[in-house]
Amino acid sequence: MKRKKEEKKEIAITVKDLHIRYRSLKKFSIKKSFLKLKTNKMEIFEALKGVSFEVEKGKILGIVGKNGSGKSTLLRSIAGIFSPDKGKIDLHGNTISLLSIGVGFQPALTGYENIFLSGMLLGFSEEQIRAKLNDIIDFSELGDFIYSPVKTYSSGMYSKLAFSITAILETDIMLIDEVLSVGDIQFKAKSYAKMKELIDDTNRTVVIVSHSIETLRELCDVILWLHDGEIKMCGDVDEVLDKYTEFMELDVQKKEEAKKKEEEEVKKAIKKQTEKSS
Repeated sequence: MKRKKEEKKEIAITVKDLHIRYRSLKKFSIKKSFLKLKTNKMEIFEALKGVSFEVEKGKILGIVGKNGSGKSTLLRSIAGIFSPDKGKIDLHGNTISLLSIGVGFQPALTGYENIFLSGMLLGFSEEQIRAKLNDIIDFSELGDFIYSPVKTYSSGMYSKLAFSITAILETDIMLIDEVLSVGDIQFKAKSYAKMKELIDDTNRTVVIVSHSIETLRELCDVILWLHDGEIKMCGDVDEVLDKYTEFMELDVQKKEEAKKKEEEEVKKAIKKQTEKSS
């Protein structure tokens, strides 16, 4: 159930004219890169192109967009993992945590050790982490695996630990990147229930990236639609999600038509070659 609208407006996240660029070698050779780095052409990919928006404190913002649109890059930049090439991000003094598979753990360390590492990176003291330690371990359901290196974990185990740390060590702002879609059915239901409990706190701000239209429709107050690194639409949940769904269905249709056309051209080429051979 979405939260009721409140009269008081306090901003928790401000993103202004955000640009994030990736630099990569177009033709990469390790040997040549050491010897002639300056001669290799650098390819610039602009993942985010002047993105600007604000999130009110206590609101739940959902972010949608097809793969490669810049959703995860946006979350990681808000979390402080990526530095803006241009623009600024202001968290207005709020503590923040990012819940995302593949982010935040040291693979060689055990799950137990990563609890302390992650907690300290979130700004919690060792004493605060120890006070919540048993709750984190119990919620994760990892048992003795908590003392095994994280590099030995399956994606489901990884997600359980990541979710447990973020859910138990509560921050002012929670960034969630598709984590609820990973794991076994029982834990997925458990984590979803916990997430609803956490976001029911009107003082907590949440940003969710998800491909699940149903989840976003149920939980979010506002939807931001990213397309090719730019904001295509932002506003009412049902309005934006309906437009996005329509767009994606049309996109799938176009891809299917293009694939069918390509297959027909291949068949014609094969037939033509066969006729020449005979």
